[in-house]
Amino acid sequence: MDYLYDNTFDGLLTCIYYSYYEDTAKGIYPQDNYQCSLVNPSRIIITDPILSSRVYAAIAQKISSTALKQVYYVFLSNHPCKENLILKYLQLGFKFGRKIESFHTHPDVLPVHQTARKVSFEAHRFFGLLRFAETGDFLYASLTPDHNILILLADHFADRLAMENFIIHDQKRATAVIYNKKEWYLTDFTKPDMLSITEAESFYQHLWLKYFTHIAIESRKNKRLQNQFVPQRYRNNLVEFTNSLLSD
Repeated sequence: MDYLYDNTFDGLLTCIYYSYYEDTAKGIYPQDNYQCSLVNPSRIIITDPILSSRVYAAIAQKISSTALKQVYYVFLSNHPCKENLILKYLQLGFKFGRKIESFHTHPDVLPVHQTARKVSFEAHRFFGLLRFAETGDFLYASLTPDHNILILLADHFADRLAMENFIIHDQKRATAVIYNKKEWYLTDFTKPDMLSITEAESFYQHLWLKYFTHIAIESRKNKRLQNQFVPQRYRNNLVEFTNSLLSD
């Protein structure tokens, strides 16, 4: 039996619940792009926050809080089979409990650890790479990450910029974290056409660009190392590599 869900973490955990207490899931897939098959029957699972919270608590208690974090990070990843990585990992975890943390090379554990590590690494990379621009009413930052990491950035920048209003915009997924000096929330978001930066922001962007361009010693330039620390795919939103942070 294939279970189909609504692309939410609660929906995924609800599928895990039904897999244990009703028909065992052969696979879990997003409902919106599932290809029906005559071989495998499928069932649409309606997200139930009460059932998902039970699974959430069970993962932390019967396996470990580390396992719960690993599962959540994999859910945030762009791995094409993330739901089934999580399904197999939890099936093993509920069988062996905390011991699975030492199963480093197990085929149902290793991909989860590797994928979670990639998500964590990208989030930590953007703690340093994210660039905010002053628009007058709020600070604006855009990014196009490989993984769905906005929620992992929210608390960090809400603490760091506690006295500012800001928007962190994931252009790839058309979502944003919006913070109002009190709390943050995650929402669908499309950048307004008239979004513009202040004159002071433009001045400091230009100043920083000149500094970045001229500070380097020509004979010591190392493009390979620079690409390692700042991959090309992140540079469209970095003022060091473009003189228009708010342009598409």
